[in-house]
Amino acid sequence: MQTDIDPRSLIGRKAFDRDGAKIGTVDEVYLDDATGEPEWAAVRTGLFGRDAFVPLEPSRVEGDVLRIPYDRALIREAPGFGVGRHLSPEQELQLYHHYGLELPGGSDASGPAGPSGTPGT
Repeated sequence: MQTDIDPRSLIGRKAFDRDGAKIGTVDEVYLDDATGEPEWAAVRTGLFGRDAFVPLEPSRVEGDVLRIPYDRALIREAPGFGVGRHLSPEQELQLYHHYGLELPGGSDASGPAGPSGTPGT
């Protein structure tokens, strides 16, 4: 994600999937414990929906929206952990597995967990 974006400015932005379908609204941003950089966003899906965690890298801010380069169904199936709590290394590992992402430090998602996430707001 662009490093010049203030994590607080993401709260309330509409989030869209790779095909332009609306997913929901950014509810909270989680920072990497080691670097302090924004790493995950919790996106509220639907009026009475739950929060789906999405990776902020390789997501992009375009105008007033957050573009997430994954399919809407994959995002909605992401593990849910509730918002406002610290993401444990195990929870973060589940998210890396779900999105098929490489863990920080160059290992794949089958290796040891990377740094856990802290709510940034």
